[in-house]
Amino acid sequence: MNKIINLYNAFFTFIYRYSTDIFKLFTRIYVADAFFRAGLTKLGSWDSEMPFLSSGAQYLFENEYQVPIISWELAAYLGTAAELILPIFLLLGLFGRIAAIELFLFNIIAVISYPIIWSGGFYDHKLWGIMLLVSIIYGPGKFSADRFIFKEK
Repeated sequence: MNKIINLYNAFFTFIYRYSTDIFKLFTRIYVADAFFRAGLTKLGSWDSEMPFLSSGAQYLFENEYQVPIISWELAAYLGTAAELILPIFLLLGLFGRIAAIELFLFNIIAVISYPIIWSGGFYDHKLWGIMLLVSIIYGPGKFSADRFIFKEK
C-alpha cells in the first residue's frame, strides 16, 4: 500500500511542478498541428504554373483571399511556407516566442484576408490566437529547445 501512495504522491508532485509547462507544450502542439496541416493542404499536388501549390490553393489565393499589399502569387508562396516552417519551430520550442509572434500575425492576416472565416472558422482562429499568446507572453516552457539552448528557466 505504501508503494501505491508513494507513486500517487510522486505523480501529483510531478504534475504540480510541471503543470504550466505541460500546458504550454500542449498548446504548442495543438496550434502547430493546425497550421502545419493547413500548409500540407495548400502544398497539395504539383502544378506547372506554380510548383508545390495545388490548383485549389492557387484558386483561393487568386480569387478568394484578399491579401493586402503583395501579389497573390507571393502571398501563396509565403503563406504556404509560413504554415510549413513556423509550426516546426513552435512545436520544438526553438525560437518559440518569435515563431509564436509570427504565427499570431499570420493568423490575424488570415482572418482579415479571408472574410468567409468569420461565419465558420473564426472560433478556431480565436482559440489559436489565445494559445499563441500563451507562448508569446510566458515563453515555450521547460519542454522546449529554447530552454536547453538559451538556458531559460
